Amino acid sequence: MEHEKRAELATFLKNVPPVEFCCVYGSSLHPNNKDKSAMVDYILGVSDPMQWHSEITQVADKIGVGVHFNPFVTWNDKMLKYGVVRMHDLVQDILSWERFYFSGRLQKPVHILVDNLDIENLNSVNLRAAMSAALLLLPSNFTQEDLFAKVCSLSYMGDLRMLFAEDKNKVKLDDILNKTVTKIVQGQFDLFQLMYKPFLQEYQAKDFLRFSSSGNRLVSQDCSLPITSSLVSSLPAAIRSQMGMKLGERNIMNRSGQVINEVMISSREEAAKCMQKVLRRTVMISSARQAVSGLLAAGGVSAARYIAKKVHKAWKSWT
Repeated sequence: MEHEKRAELATFLKNVPPVEFCCVYGSSLHPNNKDKSAMVDYILGVSDPMQWHSEITQVADKIGVGVHFNPFVTWNDKMLKYGVVRMHDLVQDILSWERFYFSGRLQKPVHILVDNLDIENLNSVNLRAAMSAALLLLPSNFTQEDLFAKVCSLSYMGDLRMLFAEDKNKVKLDDILNKTVTKIVQGQFDLFQLMYKPFLQEYQAKDFLRFSSSGNRLVSQDCSLPITSSLVSSLPAAIRSQMGMKLGERNIMNRSGQVINEVMISSREEAAKCMQKVLRRTVMISSARQAVSGLLAAGGVSAARYIAKKVHKAWKSWT
């Protein structure tokens, strides 16, 4: 990100209490975005959200997924939305995918403005797991665009907003073989490459992946059961546990001598289908809880305005 743009976005933080982590995201940051009035989205990580919004945070914790979003904030002639989350909840979701809310957001490019606890480094666990999940859902041959689009689709599977009020170009939920680059990847392909390059190299070194030498971004993957098991083992414990309940699991000893549970896999298709169901259910529950929390916390007028904006965006996409 350009230094001037970064500085402009960071000035908002001077007008709010100190934060432990801050990133900005959304379509307004895409290089090819021409709508200067688009809302800028912030995620703010704090030690104690109670100091921010005592009553609203209680709603977010008890009903939602631990984050309160305040949309339509006018500041410095700009419209923005910010979300406040407890740092413990942010870290837990990055590592475990128990709610698959913040982890899904951080699987896509964001611009980090504050990072006192080195969340960017911690997020590598999340990115590796996201790539493993995406590979399970992809065929033996695909492009890098397909891979990043599949990564993007993970956090939208089961999202209630997708049923009526999301931009249809953001994800292609059911078309695994679709090689059309989604809009979110088209605008940030270089950033996706930068984010996932270490894990692409890692999986290439392990012979999980092979890259075309022609420079056309074609990728092939080993779809054997041993590689499939390795990909599943890279998923967070919460996801593996739910898969184990459905497919069965066994105790094995890892290289360090610890006894761990391993999901029993009879085929790659079975593992992919099971993981997809688990993720879809997780996202559906989180999106439903967050929707109710947002309605209660933001109030009728703000909630209706936000939903109307989503519906209008979806309508423009479909027409």
